[in-house]
Amino acid sequence: MNALTAILEATASSRLETRVVEIGGVAIALRTGSAKFARMVEERYAGFVTSCNVPDDSNEIGFEIELLDSAQSYDEDGGDPELDDDLEVTCERGLWRMCRGDFSAEWDALSGRGRIRQAMNPYSLDSVLRIVHSLVLARRGEFLVHAASAIRNGRAFLFAGVSGAGKTTISRLAPADATLLTDEISYVRKSATGYDAHGTPFAGELARPGAHCSAPLGALYLLRQGAENRIDEIDPAMATQALLRNILFFARDAKLVQSVFEGACEFVQRVPVRQLTFRKDAAVWELLG
Repeated sequence: MNALTAILEATASSRLETRVVEIGGVAIALRTGSAKFARMVEERYAGFVTSCNVPDDSNEIGFEIELLDSAQSYDEDGGDPELDDDLEVTCERGLWRMCRGDFSAEWDALSGRGRIRQAMNPYSLDSVLRIVHSLVLARRGEFLVHAASAIRNGRAFLFAGVSGAGKTTISRLAPADATLLTDEISYVRKSATGYDAHGTPFAGELARPGAHCSAPLGALYLLRQGAENRIDEIDPAMATQALLRNILFFARDAKLVQSVFEGACEFVQRVPVRQLTFRKDAAVWELLG
């Protein structure tokens, strides 16, 4: 490298801005040369951006963002593409590659460093963050799950279900003394005594991030809308199957798939899983322990 090249690279590096998005205790540094993109990150992940312009070596995971021209954008109308639409997640010798029509990304699991190529929209970044978090959590028997979650009386409750099951509805019915962690994607981590549910910025129909806090997990409820409010016991095997259907995981790595399965089995053994049938009535929250 000659002196001029070194000067130019140092100048370019100095213009990069860093925003750190911390979810569930896992921090990911995002480095960009675009002030506009940096502002978008701050707005999109409001409450979860923990620091700015930090040194490269201060975070376990970090990505450099390369912005594509608007003409290369997957969805120029600004719509949110489905997370698994044409998504490919592969790994070769520790290098993860994530690709969809609107982005491509690489992440070295050993060094924690990676690069994302995407257009100026928040949806692509959302997808990469979810994938990376799912990979990090899978190794520990923890997971992201399609579930709303909220804290009440010092305990967190998860409400799992596919689209239309009622995650946003149960969130809207929450009483004033409940703290909403998310209405779409919950973050579940192990603790010394069981599991904790953490807030996430990944929103559903409510279109607002959850609270950046956590609490011990009291129960997981599998949602079903009906004519009455009722809680029913569920067979552990059925509970495990239902949980696995709602866990977000995109890789075909055999070891990580096994870890996810074992994590789900352990979770069902340690956390009550119940079927919650409910109608659109705030009184359903009085059933929750």
